Amino acid sequence: MFAPDDTIVAVATAPGRAGIGVVRISGSQATDVARALLARRAELQPRVATFTRLRTDGDDRVGPGDEVVATWFAAPHSYTGQHVVEISAHGSTVVLESIVRRAIAAGARLARPGEFTLRAFLAGKRDLIQAEAVADLVNAATPLQATVAFDQLEGTLTRRIAAIDAGLFELIARLEASLDFPDEGYHFIEPSNVASQVDGIVRQIDDLLGDAARGRMIREGATVVIAGRTNVGKSSLFNALVGSDRAIVTDVPGTTRDLITERTDIEGLLVTLVDTAGSRETHDIIEREGVSRGSHAREVADLCLVVLDGAAATDDEDRAVLRATADLPRLVVVNKSDVGGQRPAVDGDGPVVHVSARTGDGLAALRAAIAGALCGGREQLRETAAISNVRHVALLKDARRHLVAAAEASGVFAAPEEFVLSDLQAARWCLDEVVGTRTSDDLLHHIFDRFCIGK
Repeated sequence: MFAPDDTIVAVATAPGRAGIGVVRISGSQATDVARALLARRAELQPRVATFTRLRTDGDDRVGPGDEVVATWFAAPHSYTGQHVVEISAHGSTVVLESIVRRAIAAGARLARPGEFTLRAFLAGKRDLIQAEAVADLVNAATPLQATVAFDQLEGTLTRRIAAIDAGLFELIARLEASLDFPDEGYHFIEPSNVASQVDGIVRQIDDLLGDAARGRMIREGATVVIAGRTNVGKSSLFNALVGSDRAIVTDVPGTTRDLITERTDIEGLLVTLVDTAGSRETHDIIEREGVSRGSHAREVADLCLVVLDGAAATDDEDRAVLRATADLPRLVVVNKSDVGGQRPAVDGDGPVVHVSARTGDGLAALRAAIAGALCGGREQLRETAAISNVRHVALLKDARRHLVAAAEASGVFAAPEEFVLSDLQAARWCLDEVVGTRTSDDLLHHIFDRFCIGK
């Protein structure tokens, strides 16, 4: 996977029929391979989109013909840093697969998942943070996910980590210089100042990590479970939030017997919404299993919406659900606000949102409350998170741990500079792993194997 010298080819656009499909070729022989595919005799010009046709040579076995636009990006001014030719054809699967087969016959090989972006990383066109952001941007399902991924692709996180690394490098250099002159007893930094400087670097990392939970929630999405007794309008609320009649709604108690899930965008967050069976005692073995599954779903969810009937008094089944969710992250939703009647009493503290799943009244407030509960306040969603990747978070936590140990060694224990340096260098190693300055082949395999072929 890590031999970047051969020429690779793949379809760079999504599978299926479309108006246009793109085949990407990268490597030292990219132009030679393209020449074997195209009817054009003249050489392609760098960074010029050229209208031409696929070669047929009068032999149907070559493959179907097509009008195409070919663009050559000469090395090093390309996505991968190598010669790249992109052929835009009509988006027929037959045509695109034919182009790939012909390219392979001309000397290219089929690219592996993420291999184009891997070559961009190896050529220094992208650091590892930016490479991972490419996959996040491709996979983004909400505008907020795309914004966070694009910010990282633009180097926002890279620059913040570079600033932290610069301060750490300066501190390490001063300590190492002090070790180079042991006989003179000269210190390029006073031992009493080391701990305070390390504490300043720790605070910078803490600023990044403070964003981590929200960033991961944006990147990975959240699971929100709708719970409550039968006939309080859980399925109606589920349909209203999803925006379609996904769950069956009837007046018959126990209509929903299994978990129904749907992904939806709530205030920019990708939310997997789960409708559950009404919580009640039942002798129906199927419904009882549905109630059990709903109870488990509540326990593992990021947020639970406990739905009460706004037109009826709180009964024992309502109170049982409220007790079962008292220690879970939850919102209490009083449904049927359009119907007159008793307003249910809610024991304990916590937010309560009144809605009507039938008319839509209060749904905007509920969406805002869900986003706020998941991300610690709706206002925070207006700012993009600097860090969202679990790998980055883990490495920054490791770096912080080493820095805290270095500060303690220098300040509390007055340890020799060699011991302090050991922890500082370990912290810097963690930062290098985040951006990919130091990394292993196994890690690169793990990261790029999750990319789609052609990216």
